[in-house]
Amino acid sequence: MGQKVNPISFRLGIYRGWDARWFAKRSYGDCALQDVIIRRFLEENLDKAEISRIEVERAGESVKVIIHSGRPGMVIGKKGQEIDSLRKQLASALRVPSVEISVQEVRQPELDALLVAKNIADQIERRASYKKAMKRAAMTALKGSARGVKICCSGRLAGAEIARIEWLRMGSTPLHTLRSDIDYGFAIAYTKYGVIGVKVWICKGEFPLIRQQREQRERGV
Repeated sequence: MGQKVNPISFRLGIYRGWDARWFAKRSYGDCALQDVIIRRFLEENLDKAEISRIEVERAGESVKVIIHSGRPGMVIGKKGQEIDSLRKQLASALRVPSVEISVQEVRQPELDALLVAKNIADQIERRASYKKAMKRAAMTALKGSARGVKICCSGRLAGAEIARIEWLRMGSTPLHTLRSDIDYGFAIAYTKYGVIGVKVWICKGEFPLIRQQREQRERGV
């Protein structure tokens, strides 16, 4: 079961919130379609900015987009030129008067599962050894205070005739322990000999707020 259920959706409402925060009745379909357009547009235009997470908030007619990036400077640009251009293009694509965009930096990209998966996929596309890329990423995450890392690469690895799955497990990744803060990311490497999928699970330990509540219960506070 742990390999079939997305760890992020499994923990929604416990310590993880939704990436899209809005409410609609009759216009639900239009808002959902706008969310898809926003995410596709930003992923295509900010391909090298190490986008980790895109959040969408709505209040009435206003649309706010929060971009979590490992390279916020590439999103903002010189004197804010890039982000101003993004606002105009996104407002035109959504057919709304204006879009508010804010950028937040991912302070520890080595602990972000999606960024780690994209990094491994980029190395595979550049014909690097997938085993070295997986091991290097896992060791870097463990040095960055991660409790455990699990990486899966599947496809025609190293150009082999038959597709296979390779796993790398280091530390502890309890997928069914809901108090464990587990991040999950998926990326695709497009190579000349086929498509290779990369999945990454990173356990950051027990979620701080849940740990604090448990300690208070144990002390009888």
